[in-house]
Amino acid sequence: MAALAEEQTEVVIKPDPEGPQALPATQPGDCPGEGSGSSHNSSHNGGGGGSGGVAASSAGGDGGTPKPAVVPQAAAVAAAGTAAPGGAAGASAATAEGIASQDRQTLLAVLQFLRRSNLRESEEILRREARLLEEAAGAGALGEADGPGTEAAIALLSRVTAAAGPTGPGPGSGSGPGPGPGACPASAGSGAIGASTGNSGAASATAAPAKVGVVAVEDQPDVSAVLSAYNQQGDPAMYEEYYSGLKHFIECSLDCHRAELSQLFYPLFVHMYLELVYNQHENEAKSFFEKFHGDQECYYQDDLRVLSSLTKKEHMKGNETMLDFRTSKFVLRISRDSYQLLKRHLQEKQNNQIWNIVQEHLYIDIFDGMPRSKQQIDAMVGSLAGEAKREANKAKVFFGLLKEPEIEVPLDDEDEEGENEEGKPKKKKPKKDSMGSKSKKQDPNAPPQNRIPLPELKDSDKLDKIMNMKETTKRVRLGPDCLPSICFYTFLNAYQGLTAVDVTDDSSLIAGGFADSTVRVWSVTPKKLRSVKTATDLSLIDKESDDVLERIMDEKTASELKILYGHSGPVYGASFSPDRNYLLSSSEDGTVRLWSLQTFTCLVGYKGHNYPVWDTQFSPYGYYFVSGGHDRVARLWATDHYQPLRIFAGHLADVNCTRFHPNSNYVATGSADRTVRLWDVLNGNCVRIFTGHKGPIHSLAFSPNGRFLATGATDGRVLLWDIGHGLMVGELKGHTDTVCSLKFSRDGEILASGSMDNTVRLWDAIKAFEDLETDDFTTATGHINLPENSQDLLLGTYMTKSTPVVHLHFTRRNLVLAAGAYSPQ
Repeated sequence: MAALAEEQTEVVIKPDPEGPQALPATQPGDCPGEGSGSSHNSSHNGGGGGSGGVAASSAGGDGGTPKPAVVPQAAAVAAAGTAAPGGAAGASAATAEGIASQDRQTLLAVLQFLRRSNLRESEEILRREARLLEEAAGAGALGEADGPGTEAAIALLSRVTAAAGPTGPGPGSGSGPGPGPGACPASAGSGAIGASTGNSGAASATAAPAKVGVVAVEDQPDVSAVLSAYNQQGDPAMYEEYYSGLKHFIECSLDCHRAELSQLFYPLFVHMYLELVYNQHENEAKSFFEKFHGDQECYYQDDLRVLSSLTKKEHMKGNETMLDFRTSKFVLRISRDSYQLLKRHLQEKQNNQIWNIVQEHLYIDIFDGMPRSKQQIDAMVGSLAGEAKREANKAKVFFGLLKEPEIEVPLDDEDEEGENEEGKPKKKKPKKDSMGSKSKKQDPNAPPQNRIPLPELKDSDKLDKIMNMKETTKRVRLGPDCLPSICFYTFLNAYQGLTAVDVTDDSSLIAGGFADSTVRVWSVTPKKLRSVKTATDLSLIDKESDDVLERIMDEKTASELKILYGHSGPVYGASFSPDRNYLLSSSEDGTVRLWSLQTFTCLVGYKGHNYPVWDTQFSPYGYYFVSGGHDRVARLWATDHYQPLRIFAGHLADVNCTRFHPNSNYVATGSADRTVRLWDVLNGNCVRIFTGHKGPIHSLAFSPNGRFLATGATDGRVLLWDIGHGLMVGELKGHTDTVCSLKFSRDGEILASGSMDNTVRLWDAIKAFEDLETDDFTTATGHINLPENSQDLLLGTYMTKSTPVVHLHFTRRNLVLAAGAYSPQ
């Protein structure tokens, strides 16, 4: 550390008429917030960190433990000036010869900052130490010629560097994420442009400002740290010229580079606009916005609408969109050739303002190879934080299915079935055996059977599995020539507003969540819903009798509908347990409730979310369930724990929908930040990030074999993903409104999608997933070529009169059940 502290940092600070002067840039890698980056990236951008690459917003840095900062000279003065004048006074004066004017300017910059921060006492101490009292009082301007006090100033600088270098700030300096003028600025990349504008760092400003003595202003801690990165000052009148210059350069570049470099327009536009607003150049900001917002891609219109309402510095504090954009680096995936072209242009033009933004706020993921085409880029971009880094989708995912337990089918049942079917058991038996043998083989891509603890099968579960296997033998094999029938359940007169639907696996019960905070459960078979008898009546029952399970039910309570009261807000999510004994519901009131379907009462209220919970779903094996909400996180629960087992944090906006993978080892979440993430239940890590949707995601479905994921969003598109390779493999266009529900048929041959455009569409899943291009090159660079074959894959479109499709379900025999509430025009 001592050796590091002696390195001198070369500083060029320009006179700054308006805002506080930023501190000089340290050597690359000295800041605690800078990671090593990837092998391609370390030279021009700090490394990303955290799960899913989201930088911690306050004092967390970019993932790893912060390295001790090398405090640059000016920073050392700030620390000593505000915190430990005693230590500085006690140090012996060092002789200084051949003083550079930069050091004097640095000292004056610190004094100016102290004066602006109303730290008069510290300022006086520093002046006294530097013997600058009389001289600098009237100086004012930063670029003044050397005077008699310079030697003392430099002596002070060297003494303070020695005294304050390795130690942290003293008791008076601001710990916590203070919004001071750039605590430990980002390195100036390859050094070609240098830190001539004295720019404060992005990752580092949010990482560990406590290393440098900066006084915290009263503000929300994360917001102030985040905003401090906009303290840099460029000439506001030049912003339009900078942006126009870059735009002209990109539009005039070769076609192969133009598409890739055009990705820079949106993030640069947003950061330049926010910089102008933060530095209170409101008219320039307005003019800049009006001139260039029309150039941005159509899928950013919603974000731009929010951005246009940020016209004053005060608006930026506490604004979610603003924080989203600032706390996560916008990721661009660009070929090495295109990047070199951009870098050369910015260096030739001395375009520091744009280069600083590229370094601080963007993460450029460089790959070797051909640049991508416009079509390939458009398929992948559109999320709130750009594309996913390629590293994010490299982890191994066990997408195979777990081995099914071996269950013997009782022979007497078999015989009864045989009689009913008029002597056809011979035909059925081989089918059943083939079904059984399929699940006995261990899938090579499956996780170890005991990777996560799963509940053991009860006798009732085994009976249910036997029933399921019998139903399977009567299942219709679907395909382009054999489409399923669709049975639509319309909720009439649903004035209470239908907000969620679920159907049990055996298709015997339907639950609806409503805006009047009730949950209603219907039986859709002739068998009515009955509650268990009261305790006094139960004590009279003969517990040894064969039909004890029938006797405990109270016939007097039998009805087709049960209403569950308990929530205090609209119910947005509902999910039956696989054994049909329980029902989960999630609500705007921030709770998830577990209801018993034996007594039709609430057993538990799970409180963990502080805001509305948009969705909840049981694991395919029961016991575990997942919930996601407005607080941007998904939580994994177990029914017998009142606190979550895992918290999946990483999304930049609401988590709208959640789904368990068929093997229960992974959870998929779809978010309003326009990304889908796959999380590992075992350790809580994010193992896949899928970008490509142009609107908030509202529906998810895993294929029955666990290999593929289908996602639907407000953009009306259904995207198909290969989970193992982490690639988009298909795009289904046809819906004209939000896709609310997706479901694969039981054998995975057909994908059904339901939408707010009042239609159910059936797609050929077999054809969509055959002959996939998933070679190593595609996986490495993301050069995906999506076939334009939506119309070939569309097998049928089924209109309702005026009913948005909220839920879809395939019965065990492959009949489609759809549900929605009739909405009169």
